[in-house]
Amino acid sequence: MAISSPIPYKSFLVIASFILLRSFSIAQNDSPVLGYSMKERVALNSLKANLDNPFLNKVWIGSHCFTNTSQWFGVRCNSNGLVIEIALENMGLKGDLRSNAFITFTELSVLSFKNNSLSGNLVIDFSFNRKLTLVDLSGNLFSGQIPISLVVIPVLEALFLQGNSLITGSIPAFNQSSLENFNVSNNNLCGPIPKTRALQSFGHDSYDGNPGLCGPPTSMACNSNGNDTAEHGDKTDHKSFLGSLLHIVKDYLYVIEFVFLIVIILLFVLYYNKSRKLKKMMNEYKERGEIKHEKSEDDQLVIAEVGGDQRSRPFGNNNLNTRPIGNNNLNTSGQERRKLVFVADNYGQGSNSTFEMSDLLKASAEGLGQGTFGNCYKAMMEGKPVVVVKRLRNLKPMTDEEFTKQLLQIANQKHPNLLPILAYYNNKDERLLLYKYVEKGNLFDRLHGKRGKGDRIPFRWGGRLNVARGVARAMECLHLNTNFLVPHGNLKSTNVLLDSDENALVSDYGLASLISVAAQRTVCYRSPEYQFAKRVSKKSDVWSYGCLLLELLTGKVGVYTAPPGVSGVDLCTWVHRAIREEWTAEIFDGEIAVNRRSAVPGMLRLLEIALHCVEKLPEKRPEMSEVVRQVEEIQFKDQSEDEDDLSLERSYTDDSISTIASGKAGDDHNRK
Repeated sequence: MAISSPIPYKSFLVIASFILLRSFSIAQNDSPVLGYSMKERVALNSLKANLDNPFLNKVWIGSHCFTNTSQWFGVRCNSNGLVIEIALENMGLKGDLRSNAFITFTELSVLSFKNNSLSGNLVIDFSFNRKLTLVDLSGNLFSGQIPISLVVIPVLEALFLQGNSLITGSIPAFNQSSLENFNVSNNNLCGPIPKTRALQSFGHDSYDGNPGLCGPPTSMACNSNGNDTAEHGDKTDHKSFLGSLLHIVKDYLYVIEFVFLIVIILLFVLYYNKSRKLKKMMNEYKERGEIKHEKSEDDQLVIAEVGGDQRSRPFGNNNLNTRPIGNNNLNTSGQERRKLVFVADNYGQGSNSTFEMSDLLKASAEGLGQGTFGNCYKAMMEGKPVVVVKRLRNLKPMTDEEFTKQLLQIANQKHPNLLPILAYYNNKDERLLLYKYVEKGNLFDRLHGKRGKGDRIPFRWGGRLNVARGVARAMECLHLNTNFLVPHGNLKSTNVLLDSDENALVSDYGLASLISVAAQRTVCYRSPEYQFAKRVSKKSDVWSYGCLLLELLTGKVGVYTAPPGVSGVDLCTWVHRAIREEWTAEIFDGEIAVNRRSAVPGMLRLLEIALHCVEKLPEKRPEMSEVVRQVEEIQFKDQSEDEDDLSLERSYTDDSISTIASGKAGDDHNRK
């Protein structure tokens, strides 16, 4: 009897690769039909059982995700139904976090348990969370050492561990170029601070409250054999790192063996194709590395002037290790100096209202923060008005004439609710915008600042309605009088300022037309139409305005407009869910809910307008002119007795919102 010939070796490898890849795909995407990962659900339930919090036990039930819709409080999911954020803050949580609590969440980018009462040894393994950008465990009772696995996360941007009891070992040698925020203050850490570029770029405030720490940036010098200590610390960190790796290999050996087998097979079967991909990836990594390197150098100025030391400094202070606001070549005699160009015709009268670039260079500077389009500074000149200087960055490649033409088109927009550009400075190395300083600050701080403190002045319904009207009028003016594809492009609460009478002044309008990275940073590029079709329009501004209205009504921080380091809520999803699940009485912020008798009709009408503005399909959203008309029709009745009338039945609010929701659902059905 003839014996059949064996299967060729190469064919066997192909078949084996297919089977293993298929099983690996099934293991990773274990519940594609359900719209969520069963492994992640098991891990979340394990976390819930470990924390044993009554609130979480009540609300963490059922499916935690459904595709890109988050079902559980504090949990956000992506379009594949995988968890990308776990944020459980200010909840009084107790217990500890197990070392393997988060290894299942491979897509996790945000993890925050700040201001709780969690304790135990901080031995969490983050080696599988390669996409983590923010970790905030501050304000707890953790002990032990900083997890060494955080050092190898390539995209880590913010790490907050302040206010714990970390006592073991020294600070690991963090050196990610992406790291922008770092704070380990008020612990019991000891030893010299590693002399990595990342850790040395932070101010002493990031390390205060650790009596055992020494060396820069702290003021505490290490002892005479500090070099030996530093070397010993480096060796200790190195040994700890190796020990952590060995621990991971030991605990997860089966995973490593499985991945190693796949790699070996792919090297035999797909060698040439894989090598080309690796070469392409290496080129991309090099380009990204150069961009991050440039960004970190530019951000040193922000750390120097906006960091822990908020004292005023002159713009031309050479004590800083970075260049001042005015490039140094502007302050050199014998070279050509360009002048400030004033564009506001009502800036002021008299000798004290005019100034030159030389006055600005000698002014005291106070950092106001890092904006999407550039850093902002408060400039205080002697005997001159206080101004805000915005230092533009990441500009599109354009000539001086093109820049001036675009800027003048922006500056020509005149409206009482638009913050005018006072002047600009245009040089090939430096481009600055000057604005009037608005002392009341921005809408974000007015809405969310000093919450829970006795000195907070409540932001009542009348004031919020006035802001909603002012912003709508400003946006209508921009939509009717500009040729930009998206007239504003970055409308959010931090870009709405409040004058002395708390009237709205919209800022940063039109700047998206000047910036080359607007698609990655501005609010309009996070609208539904860009996520699905990669396109934006004036209706993207309408969507941003709707999100702003939801923030005004709910008093919650929106996820798309939250400043760096602040966690936000997807307000569109949250409000729709509140209406769908009939806990609508909790939608409105408590500061405006006290005005129920006089304010409820207006609040409901403004909520209805907001829901129309945040429709997923742009063509279903109204024009800004129609939005202005609808907002202007809302009547405000000033009845002071409402502030004491908190006994009104919730059913009025709930039934009214339910009516809005059912009517809106009917409209959607008819359109289909």
